[in-house]
Amino acid sequence: MPWHTLRQVARPERTGMADDITEEARQVIDALKHVEAIDDPVERAVAISQVLKDYKDRAPKLRDMQREAVLLLRAQEVSYRKIADRLGISLGAVQNIERGHGSAWGTKPRKKPAPDPE
Repeated sequence: MPWHTLRQVARPERTGMADDITEEARQVIDALKHVEAIDDPVERAVAISQVLKDYKDRAPKLRDMQREAVLLLRAQEVSYRKIADRLGISLGAVQNIERGHGSAWGTKPRKKPAPDPE
């Protein structure tokens, strides 16, 4: 799952997705709220580190799964707008996902710089 999509899931009140959130996403959000609510700052930091490491390890697979769904819908000739509405993401994010760029700026492959003229 792309990072901005994770933020949408983690903060549905900002995206207008609060009513459309899946039970699975709700469980993840609730678990993250429990981590944020840990009183001891060191214990909280340990838990946050564990969550971030797991996300880093899991993110490529989640992005691939999201892209697979977008490609499936495009193969069925579903419009970008309908895919965006259905997934709760922007039209541009759908197009980026289809291209394999993910849906966040940070996931686009970087172009190699031109060689220095000698």
